Amino acid sequence: MRGRQLTPVLVALLVVVASILGMMQRPPTGSPRQTVDYVIIAGAPGLRWDDLSAQETPTLWSLAERGSIGALSVRSARRPTCPADGWLTLGAGNYAVRPGGLTQERCPDLEITVERPDPNGAYLPDQRAVAMHNRENLPWGAVPGALAEALRCTTAVGPGAAIAAARPFGRVDRYVPALPPDAASTLAACRLNVVDLGVVAGERPGEREAAVRRADEILGQVLAARPERSLVLVAGLSDTDQASRLHVAIADGPGWSGGWLTSASTGRPGYLPLVDLAPTALAALGEPLPRQLFAGHPADHTSEGRPGDLRAAVARLADADREAGAQQRVAGRFFVLLALAQLVVFVAAVPLLRRARRYGGPYSRPTWPASVLRTGELVLTAAALAIPAALLADALPWWRSSRPGLVFAAAFLTALAATTAAVMGGPLRRVALGPVVGVGAIAAAVVGLDLLTGASLQLNGVAGYSALEGGRYAGVGTVGLGAFIAGLLLVAGVLAQRVARPWRRALVVLAGAVGVLLVGSPYLGADAGGAVALTAGVCIAAALSTGGWLTLARLASAVVAGLAVTTGLAVLDLRRPPEERDSLGRFLTHLSEGSGGPVVHRSGAANVIAFATSPLTLLAIGAGLFLWLALMRDWGGAKRLFGLYPAVRAGFAGVAVASVIAGLFNGAALNVAGAAAATALPLATLAALRVLVHADDRTVVGPAPDGHPPATATASRGRGPGAAASREGVDADAADRTARRAADDAVVAADGTVGAVPGDGDRDPPGERAAPATAGDVLP
Repeated sequence: MRGRQLTPVLVALLVVVASILGMMQRPPTGSPRQTVDYVIIAGAPGLRWDDLSAQETPTLWSLAERGSIGALSVRSARRPTCPADGWLTLGAGNYAVRPGGLTQERCPDLEITVERPDPNGAYLPDQRAVAMHNRENLPWGAVPGALAEALRCTTAVGPGAAIAAARPFGRVDRYVPALPPDAASTLAACRLNVVDLGVVAGERPGEREAAVRRADEILGQVLAARPERSLVLVAGLSDTDQASRLHVAIADGPGWSGGWLTSASTGRPGYLPLVDLAPTALAALGEPLPRQLFAGHPADHTSEGRPGDLRAAVARLADADREAGAQQRVAGRFFVLLALAQLVVFVAAVPLLRRARRYGGPYSRPTWPASVLRTGELVLTAAALAIPAALLADALPWWRSSRPGLVFAAAFLTALAATTAAVMGGPLRRVALGPVVGVGAIAAAVVGLDLLTGASLQLNGVAGYSALEGGRYAGVGTVGLGAFIAGLLLVAGVLAQRVARPWRRALVVLAGAVGVLLVGSPYLGADAGGAVALTAGVCIAAALSTGGWLTLARLASAVVAGLAVTTGLAVLDLRRPPEERDSLGRFLTHLSEGSGGPVVHRSGAANVIAFATSPLTLLAIGAGLFLWLALMRDWGGAKRLFGLYPAVRAGFAGVAVASVIAGLFNGAALNVAGAAAATALPLATLAALRVLVHADDRTVVGPAPDGHPPATATASRGRGPGAAASREGVDADAADRTARRAADDAVVAADGTVGAVPGDGDRDPPGERAAPATAGDVLP
């Protein structure tokens, strides 16, 4: 007997160990990074991939043909990034900003005072003030001039390059305002050269094209004079107006032939952030990196997936730029409408819940017609499927249309109608918790399959993340994580309700281990903080799945299990190279180096910004108020729902714990909780509504099988929501339970057939209505 009791525990332990081992790093592949003698960074703020062509920009085109290319995200400490900010971020290797901003919806002209105290060098008199501003007023810990400080000598060509090459106190080692005719000696004077190709902008016809041709000509002079064994990095360092875009990134030199640019910062081929350029230059020169100052990682290249034809590769990068721009415009409106629509649904559900239950007596309040209840269930199901439908809509290239917002809306409504019909038009509709299982399975499957196939639906997706934000380029995003947590734990809770009590915890742990693997693996979800949060939610759900309260012993076991899994994740992450560590490993590394304070400060600042600016914050707060002021009231049905189905209550508790922790860990405040609430709370309302509708149904019991005493019919009315609560879960009426056990748990359908019900006593349903059913089902 004791062996049978230990079996679920052993199964759970094996699953947890397997999930942690699944996150172990792969063996390194490819050749080691080659070093060079010189690095030349040629910056052209505003340069985009749709500016390039073989006819108009032959130098850039030929360099892209033989080099590695990618889309550059030019995030700085200010949005949008103006040219001065881009140059300063390049020199700091961190998110920095130069005082000044947009003027009349465009970036100001680059005006900088460059003093020449000697013939070779230069001095920027305001550099000290700029460095002080970034250190004292911004949370990133940026030190303008950190790149120049890491080397003995740096050459700057042009005023923009002087900003990047200036040391923190303003000194530029070598400076020339323009590339001289004898450029070879200039570029060979220092190991690092920064060249200003000019700003690519213009509103008048032909102005932008002329700027692109001028940048191409200057780059031709640079390539003609480049030293041997040199690496040339071409970068469109910034935006030029309020519209954020993806820009050009090209690397050409020894070890950089062909393929896509990538790095540990993005984890995705073809994408590179601006803060990676400084560490890339130092790594190419074989110099040590000031990791406490740099926010990026050295770039690398991969030939995975790049087309052989450069035109096709450039078209793909330009298409990614269009998609990212359209995503930013559409996503803001989508989440505002989503939050407002969900709040309207919550308000409309209040009268629906108040009049859902039938009470006895001659003066009982009339209930809603069946058509109104069916409409309410349909609306609640559609509300819960909004985020999965938005992810599915990104499978269509809606951003290529001239009216991307309308095309996305059409695709979203089509996906929403299809998924809603799949849930409510099938057999799941006839089961009390069927919509909860159906919606949860769709949400978890959409996000999980997307992670298994490269997270293409989330990259630059409306319900995903934008490469323009510079925060995430691969893995699971904030919104996807919330929907995944809600779907996974709700499905686990419903399935656990269907099995024998000793196996419930093992089933919840099994589902949770799969989820932790998907979320935390650096090759799938790549979110260690989300994996830790999901682990906490799974532990709480497993502890509550057998019913009863969260006792001190259960809480202690959940905390110990959560700490064990978190420790395993941390150990595996710390075993990876520093540049490949996830947020958990990087945070622990900073703590060990004594620089954890700025990391905590940045995370806190990100949480405050996300809390104050995201519509999902409003949704999360509104969902919490609706749960407390409506669903948990006597007429709300949640008490009765959670009493009848303790494992489902455990799933909802796990969703709340995991989503809140995930948002705090990832600097997203209540965004994860808001996304989870958008999926989970409409399902809780729907399930509570069904429980209330059938709260006073009469249980019909048929003739007893041979060898059993005859059964009696008993009414299950008059107990009230949550009145039958007990420590091990709330059963139905005691008389109902006695009648069921006497009849060997048999229920009689309208046609006289008998359906046997498993005899797990804590799963007594709230009363079947004239149809064969299994335990825990409420048939409409």
